[in-house]
Formats: sequence, structure tokens, C-alpha cells
Amino acid sequence: MDNIWIVFVTVFLFLLCTVILYRNRFSSLIMLKSKHRNQLPLGTLGWPFIGETIEFVSCAYSDRPESFMDQRRRMYGKVFMSHIFGSPTIVSTDADVNKFILQSDAKVFVPSYPKSLTELIGKSSILLINGSLQRRIHGLIGSFFKSQQLKAQITSDMQKYVQESMSSWKEDCTIYIQDEAKKIAFHVLVKALISLDPGEEMELLKKHFQEFISGLMSLPINLPGTKLYQSLQAKKKMVKLVRRIIHAKRNGGTSKIPKDVVDVLLNDASEKLTDDLIADNIIDMMIPGEDSVPVLMTLATKFLSECPAALQQLTEENMKLKKLKGQVGEPLCWSDYLSLPFTQTVITETLRMGNIIIGVMRKAIKDVEIKGYLIPQGWCVFANFRSVHLDDKNYEWPYQFNPWRWQDKDMSSCNFTPFGGGQRLCPGLDLARLEASIFLHHFVTQFRWYAEEDTIVNFPTVRMKKRMPIMVRRVEP
Repeated sequence: MDNIWIVFVTVFLFLLCTVILYRNRFSSLIMLKSKHRNQLPLGTLGWPFIGETIEFVSCAYSDRPESFMDQRRRMYGKVFMSHIFGSPTIVSTDADVNKFILQSDAKVFVPSYPKSLTELIGKSSILLINGSLQRRIHGLIGSFFKSQQLKAQITSDMQKYVQESMSSWKEDCTIYIQDEAKKIAFHVLVKALISLDPGEEMELLKKHFQEFISGLMSLPINLPGTKLYQSLQAKKKMVKLVRRIIHAKRNGGTSKIPKDVVDVLLNDASEKLTDDLIADNIIDMMIPGEDSVPVLMTLATKFLSECPAALQQLTEENMKLKKLKGQVGEPLCWSDYLSLPFTQTVITETLRMGNIIIGVMRKAIKDVEIKGYLIPQGWCVFANFRSVHLDDKNYEWPYQFNPWRWQDKDMSSCNFTPFGGGQRLCPGLDLARLEASIFLHHFVTQFRWYAEEDTIVNFPTVRMKKRMPIMVRRVEP
């Protein structure tokens, strides 16, 4: 009998708390709307505590990630209210609103991420810090990434690692493109960050890094045995290794001409750039080597597999360059790869359809009104790029892979933001293009391939579930 009463009281208290939460949230919304003349976007905050997070995440891992956005956009408009990752959030699928968010400074919006991700990257991460220090670090790294010296190094390293990888590919055996791309991109990026070559330390770093990124979207529970705890322990081991490299460079004297990002940051006179801050940010900058660039290469391979006309034109363009360089006896340099016009349109179209960065989260420092919409102080805002890139108002037949659309199209439009924008524009955007160009050049000039049947799936799943298995055959020299 006592147990029945305990269950009854527990259920009653839970329902009471739910009713109070709903009433408080409803009252807060009424106050906001009355204060701002009903400018708060339409939408719903979903369930207490969890909001619409479960549906948002489940859609993100489905064959149609944009379904969450599309359904609400039809109901509420291009800007709507939701509640995801523990915060009331204004979601924007409007290109002009996204542009305003991206170009605003820290007086209006600051970065906002799920709690587990914030714990892992740390408060000193360039992804979280604001103001002059963020601008300084971003400027230093951006300038180095744009330098001809680094582009030449990246080109040499990419050519080396691509050839090493492809030389081991056997005909009529399954090759997993995403796995191969990850190995190549990670080695290239780590070399650019800390001048570490393949070997025992690289393998150890890669092992710890895999453990680290496995907890990026975990539950925010930092207890022994949890995914977040294991990821934090892995990051400590990586930071220790990077610190050792930093100390060796400090003691040995850094080169006036920087060889890597650590050199760039150590050469700066700012006292705020401590060894701990540098080490933490070096780890965070390794993430694109595991995710963004390999996914770009994998999706380009997939889209080309499904568009024979594009594959033929890209192959002819790259074969022509290879033959030309062979006749004059010159190796390919970074500018050769980037000068291939159709190859660049293929990469651009892959970025549009693949949406490697689906959007950015920010938190409003004060009440902000954009195009008649209110983003209340303390609320988050999610600028969704994917919905803009796949909007038929911006692109004709948006789900059709069509590189030719970019031959006469302006890439500077706010309708195309694959690398974000504003003060936090990804500093490695040119290097991502360069690495993809080199990979595609060597791939199409050495191999013909066909995709295995189970890879004919909607393209978002390549990132989540598929590693793009293909069968290859070498091209006769």
C-alpha cells in the first residue's frame, strides 16, 4: 500500500512541476510578446526540459536532415521559435537574417554550443572566446593559412600522402573513401599545426583524438565511465603531447619564418597567448582533419559517381593538366590545382549540397530585432545554412548535383555560406579547397571506379553512417 502512495505522489509531483513549467513558459512568452508588439517568431518550445531536441537530433541523423526545418518553415515561416539543447532558440532559415547574425560582433551575439562540447573545447578555445584576443588569434592563423609558403607545404604533403595511400589500393577490392581521406587529411593538418610527421607519436595522437571527438555530442555528465569523462581524459593526453612540442620550440628558439601554427602563435608578442591556450586551440583545430575535409572529399566522390557528365568533364580537365605538366617536365604546384575551373565548380557544388557546416549557434547578449523578428536577450539563435543552400527560391532544382550552375553564379552571395562568415569565417577555407582539388586530381587521373550498391543512399548519410565503399581499377598510363 505504501508503495502505491509513493508512486501516486511521485506522478502527482511530476505532473504539477510540468504544469508549473508550462505556465511559467507561457507567461514568459506572453510578457515578451506584449513588450515587443508580437515580434517574437511563431513556433513552439516543445516538451518541458527537452524541448524539441530529440526530434532535431533524430532528423539530423536521418536521410533528410532538413525535414525538421522544412516542416516548421511551412508552419511558421523562415524564422521560427524552438527549444533545442536546453535553451529557447530562434531558428533562422533566412539568408538575410543569417548574414546579420554572422556579421554581428560580441556586443550582440556570442558563440553558444551544447554543454558537453563547451566542456571539451574549453573556455579558452577560439570557438568560444570573444573580443580582441579572438580577432588576434583568428587573424594570425588566417594569414598563415593564406600564405604561399603553407600552400606549397600542404601541396607537397598532400601529394605524398595521397600517392602513398593510392599505391596500396588493389583492383576489385573494396576501398572506403572516407577512411582513406581521413588518414590523408589528418596527417596533412597535424603537420601544418605542429610539424609532426607520421610515426609512433602521430599514431598515439590519432588514437587519443578518436577518443576525444567521440564525446563531442555526448551527455553533459562528467563522471568516471561516461563518454564525456573519457573524452576529457583523452584531451589531457593530447594537450600534454602538444605542450611538450611547444616547450621544445621555446627552448630551441622559434624560426622567424614559421613552419607551423605553433610557430605563428609563439612568435606573437601577446602575453595572453599562453602555452595552455595554444595547446588547447591546436587540439580544437584538428577537428577539420577528422571531419570537414574528409567529408568534402567523400561527398565529391559520391556526387561524381552519380553524375557521369560531371565526372567526364572533370577527368578531361585534370588529364589535360597532367599531360601538359608532363610534357614540360614540371611538378604540379598549388596554383595549378586551384586554376582548374570546372574542378572548383564541382567542389563548390559539393559544399552547397553537402553542407559540411550545417549552421552556427549564437546567444543574444541583448534583445535583437532583425527584419521584424525578435531574438530575446539570453536566448540562442541557430543560423541554419543547409536550408538556405537547399531552398528552391535560391537554387533551381536544389537537390540536383549541377556544378555548371556556378559558372555564371556569384559565390559571395549571402545565399552561399559553406564556411560561415564574418569575424568567425573558417580560416582554413582555401586549404580545404586545395586539399580536395589535389585528392580529386590524383583520383580521377589514376582510377576508374564504381560504387557498391549499398552506398546509393541520400547524401547526408555519408557523414553519419556510410564510408563510401567503392571498387577501383587503375587507368593505363
